[in-house]
Order: sequence, then C-alpha cells, then structure tokens
Amino acid sequence: MTSFLVQDLSLAPLKLLERRVHADERGEFSRIFCAEELSALGWQGPLVQVNHSRTMARAAVRGMHFQLPPHAEMKLVTCLRGEVWDVAVDIRENSPTFLKWHAEMLSAQNRRAMLIPQGFAHGFQALTDEAELLYCHSQAYAPQSEGGMNPLDPRLAITWPLEVGALSLRDAGQALLTDRFKGIRT
Repeated sequence: MTSFLVQDLSLAPLKLLERRVHADERGEFSRIFCAEELSALGWQGPLVQVNHSRTMARAAVRGMHFQLPPHAEMKLVTCLRGEVWDVAVDIRENSPTFLKWHAEMLSAQNRRAMLIPQGFAHGFQALTDEAELLYCHSQAYAPQSEGGMNPLDPRLAITWPLEVGALSLRDAGQALLTDRFKGIRT
C-alpha cells in the first residue's frame, strides 16, 4: 500500500497528495515524506532541508517564493495545524501554463500536501488564526538564488479567499511583473 493518494493538478507536473492514515485506539500514524514513492512522482534528489513555519494571523500571506537554478527546488508542503490556501504559480520559461496558478486548501484535517516542482513559485494565505506548515525541500536554501513575486501582482491575478492581511516587507516590496519576465529555465 502506498503512503499517499495522488491527484494530478491542472498545472502539470503539480500534484496534490493526501496522506493515508493508520488509526487505532492509540491515535493515528501517517507518513509525510517517502523518497521512494515521491521519486515516482518526480521528486529529484535527496531530502535536503525541512522547514517549519507558524503563521499567527488569519489572512496573512507568505509568498510568492522560489529559487533560481542551479538551486531550483522541489517542495512538499504539508499543513500540520489550521488551514491555508496554498498557491503554486508556473514560472517555467516556454511553459504552456506560464504564469497560471493553482491553489488548494491544505489543513491538518484533510491531510493534503502539494508537491511543487522546480520552476514554480509558492505562497499561501492563512485561513485560521494559527497555521503551521512543514516544507520538505530538494535543495538547501541559497540566498543568492532567492527569487520572489509580489502576491498581489495583477498579472498573476491570484484569487485570495480573504482580503490580504499581513505581508512581510520583502513580499510586499517585490516588483510587479513586466513583459520582460520570460520565466526561468529548469
């Protein structure tokens, strides 16, 4: 039996995973990451870094973040507490879905995770007053390769479910996209 139910999403190769839970009178067990199973879904390389975020303000937005090659990364994003509107934007050069976005509600209750491939920007909006995420990364954070997009950019036209609340100075200060942005090569 596999650890995940897998659904292909509208922006290939973006995937939604739902953890299978094994429960008994003691509680529950589920696997968050399995390199063998995820490699069949496109996971490249080892699990290099695991990060945790805690957002304490409903409607706060974090994102849209990515890393440029040669440090482009895949991410497996899982919600451990609360609920988030998790968004991935295709920023691959020459992609038929360039600058299109897809979002899923991730929560502790639905046990869903997004498998975000290289060449996608990622961000989320907290739908509850406390939201905790766990991120599994295929590459280590490289500040010199850090990239970002303004989550309110009209060219992206992301439909946030709540009026956007708190934004970091970094995220709010990201320049709006121009026609000069042709995407990134992965």
